[in-house]
Amino acid sequence: MILHVFESEGSLACAAAVIFAAQILRKPDSVIGLATGSTPLGTYGELVRLYEEGVLDFSRVTSFNLDEYVGLPKSHPESYYAFMHRNLFDRINIRDTHLPDGQAEDLTGECRKYDEAIRKAGGVDLQLLGIGSNGHIGFNEPSDRFVYGTNVINLTESTISANRRFFDSADEVPRRAVSMGIGTIMSARSILLLAMGAQKADAIKAMMEDEVDPRIPASILRTHPSVTVLLDKAAAGGLSL
Repeated sequence: MILHVFESEGSLACAAAVIFAAQILRKPDSVIGLATGSTPLGTYGELVRLYEEGVLDFSRVTSFNLDEYVGLPKSHPESYYAFMHRNLFDRINIRDTHLPDGQAEDLTGECRKYDEAIRKAGGVDLQLLGIGSNGHIGFNEPSDRFVYGTNVINLTESTISANRRFFDSADEVPRRAVSMGIGTIMSARSILLLAMGAQKADAIKAMMEDEVDPRIPASILRTHPSVTVLLDKAAAGGLSL
Protein backbone atom coordinates (compact mmCIF):
# COMPACT_ATOMS: atom_id res chain seq x y z
CA MET A 1 0.00 0.00 0.00
CA ILE A 2 1.38 3.39 -1.05
CA LEU A 3 0.42 6.42 1.04
CA HIS A 4 0.69 10.11 0.14
CA VAL A 5 -0.39 13.02 2.35
CA PHE A 6 -1.18 16.42 0.80
CA GLU A 7 -1.42 19.92 2.16
CA SER A 8 -4.73 20.68 0.48
CA GLU A 9 -7.76 19.01 -1.06
CA GLY A 10 -6.90 20.68 -4.36
CA SER A 11 -3.46 19.11 -4.60
CA LEU A 12 -4.91 15.74 -3.61
CA ALA A 13 -7.53 15.96 -6.37
CA CYS A 14 -4.86 16.91 -8.89
CA ALA A 15 -2.73 13.92 -7.88
CA ALA A 16 -5.70 11.56 -8.19
CA ALA A 17 -6.50 12.89 -11.67
CA VAL A 18 -2.86 12.39 -12.69
CA ILE A 19 -3.10 8.73 -11.66
CA PHE A 20 -6.23 8.29 -13.78
CA ALA A 21 -4.66 10.20 -16.65
CA ALA A 22 -1.60 7.95 -16.58
CA GLN A 23 -3.85 4.88 -16.70
CA ILE A 24 -5.86 6.17 -19.67
CA LEU A 25 -2.83 7.41 -21.60
CA ARG A 26 -1.13 4.05 -21.08
CA LYS A 27 -4.27 2.08 -22.00
CA PRO A 28 -6.85 4.15 -23.93
CA ASP A 29 -9.48 1.40 -23.59
CA SER A 30 -9.14 1.20 -19.82
CA VAL A 31 -11.96 -0.04 -17.62
CA ILE A 32 -12.26 2.34 -14.67
CA GLY A 33 -14.28 2.05 -11.49
CA LEU A 34 -15.85 5.27 -10.23
CA ALA A 35 -17.31 6.55 -6.97
CA THR A 36 -19.81 9.19 -5.89
CA GLY A 37 -20.20 11.58 -2.97
CA SER A 38 -18.25 14.72 -2.21
CA THR A 39 -14.83 13.04 -2.07
CA PRO A 40 -14.22 12.55 -5.83
CA LEU A 41 -15.69 15.87 -6.99
CA GLY A 42 -12.34 17.64 -7.19
CA THR A 43 -10.83 14.72 -9.08
CA TYR A 44 -13.69 14.72 -11.58
CA GLY A 45 -13.24 18.45 -12.06
CA GLU A 46 -9.56 17.89 -12.87
CA LEU A 47 -10.39 15.09 -15.32
CA VAL A 48 -12.86 17.39 -17.09
CA ARG A 49 -10.16 20.06 -17.32
CA LEU A 50 -7.68 17.57 -18.83
CA TYR A 51 -10.30 16.54 -21.36
CA GLU A 52 -11.13 20.14 -22.27
CA GLU A 53 -7.43 20.89 -22.73
CA GLY A 54 -7.06 17.95 -25.12
CA VAL A 55 -4.88 15.88 -22.81
CA LEU A 56 -7.34 13.00 -22.29
CA ASP A 57 -9.66 11.14 -24.63
CA PHE A 58 -12.34 9.05 -22.90
CA SER A 59 -13.99 7.72 -26.08
CA ARG A 60 -12.64 4.19 -25.62
CA VAL A 61 -12.90 4.11 -21.82
CA THR A 62 -15.48 1.94 -20.06
CA SER A 63 -16.66 2.84 -16.55
CA PHE A 64 -18.45 0.95 -13.80
CA ASN A 65 -19.77 2.77 -10.75
CA LEU A 66 -19.58 1.30 -7.27
CA ASP A 67 -23.22 1.63 -6.31
CA GLU A 68 -26.70 3.06 -6.68
CA TYR A 69 -29.56 3.67 -4.27
CA VAL A 70 -32.45 1.21 -4.33
CA GLY A 71 -35.75 2.74 -5.43
CA LEU A 72 -34.43 6.15 -6.48
CA PRO A 73 -35.26 6.92 -10.12
CA LYS A 74 -32.49 8.05 -12.46
CA SER A 75 -34.28 11.39 -12.78
CA HIS A 76 -33.88 12.14 -9.06
CA PRO A 77 -31.08 14.71 -8.64
CA GLU A 78 -29.47 12.65 -5.86
CA SER A 79 -29.46 9.36 -7.75
CA TYR A 80 -25.91 8.34 -8.54
CA TYR A 81 -26.88 8.16 -12.20
CA ALA A 82 -27.75 11.88 -12.10
CA PHE A 83 -24.67 12.67 -10.00
CA MET A 84 -22.29 11.04 -12.47
CA HIS A 85 -23.86 12.66 -15.52
CA ARG A 86 -23.90 16.07 -13.85
CA ASN A 87 -20.33 15.97 -12.59
CA LEU A 88 -18.48 13.91 -15.19
CA PHE A 89 -20.21 11.94 -17.95
CA ASP A 90 -21.96 14.87 -19.63
CA ARG A 91 -18.75 16.91 -19.56
CA ILE A 92 -16.38 14.45 -21.28
CA ASN A 93 -16.62 12.15 -24.32
CA ILE A 94 -17.08 8.86 -22.47
CA ARG A 95 -19.64 6.59 -24.13
CA ASP A 96 -19.68 3.28 -22.26
CA THR A 97 -20.84 3.87 -18.69
CA HIS A 98 -22.47 1.47 -16.24
CA LEU A 99 -24.24 1.83 -12.89
CA PRO A 100 -26.26 -0.78 -11.01
CA ASP A 101 -30.00 -0.50 -11.61
CA GLY A 102 -31.50 0.28 -8.21
CA GLN A 103 -35.00 0.03 -9.68
CA ALA A 104 -34.64 -3.46 -11.13
CA GLU A 105 -37.54 -5.75 -10.29
CA ASP A 106 -35.09 -8.58 -9.57
CA LEU A 107 -32.32 -6.96 -7.52
CA THR A 108 -30.53 -10.26 -6.90
CA GLY A 109 -30.45 -10.87 -10.64
CA GLU A 110 -29.24 -7.31 -11.21
CA CYS A 111 -26.32 -7.94 -8.86
CA ARG A 112 -25.28 -11.07 -10.77
CA LYS A 113 -25.72 -9.26 -14.07
CA TYR A 114 -23.51 -6.36 -12.94
CA ASP A 115 -20.63 -8.62 -11.89
CA GLU A 116 -20.93 -10.49 -15.19
CA ALA A 117 -20.76 -7.21 -17.13
CA ILE A 118 -17.53 -6.32 -15.32
CA ARG A 119 -16.07 -9.74 -16.15
CA LYS A 120 -17.09 -9.43 -19.81
CA ALA A 121 -15.38 -6.02 -19.96
CA GLY A 122 -12.14 -7.67 -18.84
CA GLY A 123 -12.21 -6.50 -15.23
CA VAL A 124 -11.56 -3.08 -13.72
CA ASP A 125 -8.08 -1.65 -14.34
CA LEU A 126 -8.29 1.18 -11.77
CA GLN A 127 -10.95 1.48 -9.07
CA LEU A 128 -11.60 4.76 -7.27
CA LEU A 129 -12.80 4.56 -3.65
CA GLY A 130 -13.75 6.86 -0.83
CA ILE A 131 -14.17 5.66 2.74
CA GLY A 132 -17.05 6.10 5.15
CA SER A 133 -16.53 7.30 8.70
CA ASN A 134 -17.36 3.73 9.81
CA GLY A 135 -14.78 2.27 7.41
CA HIS A 136 -17.15 1.23 4.63
CA ILE A 137 -16.04 1.11 0.99
CA GLY A 138 -18.71 1.22 -1.66
CA PHE A 139 -21.72 0.68 0.55
CA ASN A 140 -20.19 -2.38 2.21
CA GLU A 141 -21.04 -1.69 5.84
CA PRO A 142 -19.27 -3.16 8.91
CA SER A 143 -20.32 -6.79 9.32
CA ASP A 144 -19.20 -10.14 10.68
CA ARG A 145 -18.09 -11.27 7.22
CA PHE A 146 -16.90 -9.88 3.89
CA VAL A 147 -19.46 -10.16 1.08
CA TYR A 148 -17.88 -11.14 -2.22
CA GLY A 149 -20.11 -10.08 -5.10
CA THR A 150 -22.32 -7.12 -5.92
CA ASN A 151 -25.20 -7.22 -3.44
CA VAL A 152 -28.13 -5.33 -1.90
CA ILE A 153 -27.11 -3.64 1.34
CA ASN A 154 -29.14 -2.23 4.21
CA LEU A 155 -27.49 1.07 5.06
CA THR A 156 -26.50 1.77 8.65
CA GLU A 157 -27.83 4.76 10.57
CA SER A 158 -24.39 6.40 10.43
CA THR A 159 -24.36 6.15 6.62
CA ILE A 160 -27.93 7.44 6.37
CA SER A 161 -27.00 10.33 8.65
CA ALA A 162 -23.90 11.13 6.58
CA ASN A 163 -25.99 11.21 3.38
CA ARG A 164 -28.76 13.27 4.96
CA ARG A 165 -27.14 16.52 3.79
CA PHE A 166 -27.94 15.68 0.15
CA PHE A 167 -31.71 15.36 0.79
CA ASP A 168 -34.45 17.65 2.07
CA SER A 169 -35.09 15.38 5.07
CA ALA A 170 -33.73 12.22 6.68
CA ASP A 171 -36.90 10.41 5.64
CA GLU A 172 -35.98 10.89 1.99
CA VAL A 173 -32.60 9.16 2.29
CA PRO A 174 -32.84 5.65 0.78
CA ARG A 175 -32.33 2.82 3.25
CA ARG A 176 -30.87 0.33 0.77
CA ALA A 177 -28.35 0.35 -2.06
CA VAL A 178 -26.94 -1.98 -4.69
CA SER A 179 -23.16 -2.01 -4.24
CA MET A 180 -20.14 -3.78 -5.61
CA GLY A 181 -19.12 -6.30 -2.99
CA ILE A 182 -15.71 -6.52 -1.37
CA GLY A 183 -14.67 -9.27 -3.76
CA THR A 184 -15.73 -7.25 -6.80
CA ILE A 185 -13.74 -4.27 -5.54
CA MET A 186 -10.71 -6.42 -4.71
CA SER A 187 -10.71 -7.91 -8.21
CA ALA A 188 -9.63 -4.55 -9.65
CA ARG A 189 -6.03 -4.55 -10.82
CA SER A 190 -5.27 -1.29 -9.01
CA ILE A 191 -7.17 0.69 -6.37
CA LEU A 192 -7.01 4.39 -5.52
CA LEU A 193 -8.58 5.50 -2.23
CA LEU A 194 -9.11 9.16 -1.36
CA ALA A 195 -9.98 10.62 2.04
CA MET A 196 -10.25 14.20 3.23
CA GLY A 197 -11.21 15.81 6.51
CA ALA A 198 -10.82 15.06 10.22
CA GLN A 199 -14.09 13.09 10.21
CA LYS A 200 -12.28 10.37 8.22
CA ALA A 201 -9.22 10.19 10.48
CA ASP A 202 -10.45 7.36 12.74
CA ALA A 203 -11.51 5.23 9.78
CA ILE A 204 -8.17 5.77 8.05
CA LYS A 205 -6.26 4.84 11.20
CA ALA A 206 -8.32 1.65 11.60
CA MET A 207 -7.87 0.78 7.92
CA MET A 208 -4.10 1.28 8.02
CA GLU A 209 -3.17 0.10 11.51
CA ASP A 210 -5.78 -2.33 12.92
CA GLU A 211 -6.25 -5.99 12.02
CA VAL A 212 -7.99 -6.95 8.78
CA ASP A 213 -11.57 -7.26 9.98
CA PRO A 214 -14.98 -7.16 8.23
CA ARG A 215 -16.07 -4.75 10.95
CA ILE A 216 -13.63 -2.35 9.25
CA PRO A 217 -14.40 -3.18 5.61
CA ALA A 218 -11.63 -0.97 4.19
CA SER A 219 -9.01 -2.93 6.13
CA ILE A 220 -9.20 -5.68 3.47
CA LEU A 221 -7.39 -3.30 1.11
CA ARG A 222 -4.16 -4.07 2.96
CA THR A 223 -4.19 -7.51 1.32
CA HIS A 224 -4.45 -6.10 -2.22
CA PRO A 225 -1.19 -5.95 -4.23
CA SER A 226 -1.72 -2.47 -5.71
CA VAL A 227 -3.41 0.16 -3.54
CA THR A 228 -2.59 3.88 -3.43
CA VAL A 229 -4.05 6.02 -0.63
CA LEU A 230 -4.19 9.81 -0.98
CA LEU A 231 -5.02 11.80 2.16
CA ASP A 232 -5.10 15.40 3.24
CA LYS A 233 -3.43 16.28 6.53
CA ALA A 234 -6.67 16.17 8.49
CA ALA A 235 -7.56 12.65 7.32
CA ALA A 236 -4.03 11.51 8.13
CA GLY A 237 -4.13 13.11 11.58
CA GLY A 238 -4.68 9.90 13.54
CA LEU A 239 -1.93 7.85 11.94
CA SER A 240 1.06 6.80 14.00
CA LEU A 241 3.01 5.61 10.95
